[in-house]
Amino acid sequence: MKRLLSLAAVLGTLIFLFACSQQPAEQQAAAPAKQDVNVRLELQKASTLEKVVQAGVLRVGLESGYMPFEMTDKTGKVVGFDVDMVTEMAKAMGVKLELVNTAWDGIIPGLLSNKYDLIASGMTVNQERNLKVNFSDPYIIVGQTALISKQYADEINDWKELNDPKYTITSKLGTTGEQAAKRLFPKANYKSFEMEDQAMLEALNGKAAATVYDLPMTSIFYAQRGKDAGMKFLDKPFTYEPLGWAINKGDPDFLNWLNNFLVQIKNDGRYDRIYNKWFGSDEWYQNIQ
Repeated sequence: MKRLLSLAAVLGTLIFLFACSQQPAEQQAAAPAKQDVNVRLELQKASTLEKVVQAGVLRVGLESGYMPFEMTDKTGKVVGFDVDMVTEMAKAMGVKLELVNTAWDGIIPGLLSNKYDLIASGMTVNQERNLKVNFSDPYIIVGQTALISKQYADEINDWKELNDPKYTITSKLGTTGEQAAKRLFPKANYKSFEMEDQAMLEALNGKAAATVYDLPMTSIFYAQRGKDAGMKFLDKPFTYEPLGWAINKGDPDFLNWLNNFLVQIKNDGRYDRIYNKWFGSDEWYQNIQ
C-alpha cells in the first residue's frame, strides 16, 4: 500500500510539474502574436496617411512655374494639373489641402524634414531620387525634347546633332533636362539656369543653339513664343520619364493609398477630365502671370 501511495505521489508531482512547464510555453506562444498586433498598430500610427487624417490637412510640396503642372495665375493662386490632382486627393481623404511652394533644389530636403507630406511637382522617377524617397506609380509619362534657336533652325534637324562642341545647350538646374543634356551631349557646351523659361529665352534670343526640357513645357513655350520667333521644335521625346508623387521612405500604408487612389481616378473619369483641361487646351494660359 505504501508503495502504491508513493507511486501516486510521484505521479501527482510529475503531473503538477508538467502543467507548470506548459503554462509559460503557452504564454510564450501568445506573446509573439500580441507583439505583432502592437507592431502593426505602431506602424499605422506612424504612417503619414494616419497623421494627415488626424491633422485634417494634406500638405503638398511643389515649385510653381512648371507649366502646366503648377504655376501662378494672375490672382496669385497656384493652379495646374498637379494642383487639381492633389485637390482630388485631399477630397478623397476628407481633409483640407495646403500647398507649400518650395524652390526646386530644396524640395526633397523639405520632404525629408517633414515640411510637407508629399511632393507633387512634376517630379521624374529616377534611381538617384529613389535612394532618398519612395515614389507612387507614375501618374503621367513625359520626355525630353529640344527647342532650336532660329540661327540654327536650318542646320539642326535631329537631336543627336546637338552633340557638337560648337553648340551651347541650356536647361534648368537640377532637372532631368539638365541630366539628359549632359549625358547625351557631352561634347556640347552646357549652361544651367534657375528657371526653365530663362533657359528657353537664352535659345530664343540666339545666345544658345538649343534648350532641352520636358515636352509639356517646351510645346507650350513654342506655341506661345518660339514659333513666331522662328525656332524649330524637335517634338519627339528622346527620353522616357515617368512622373510620380514622392513620399518619405518606410511608409507602405501611404504608398498603397496613393496607388489605389490613382487607379480609382483613372477609371472613374476624373483623371481624363483634369488631363483634358490642362493638356487638351491652352485656354488656361491667358490667366497665367
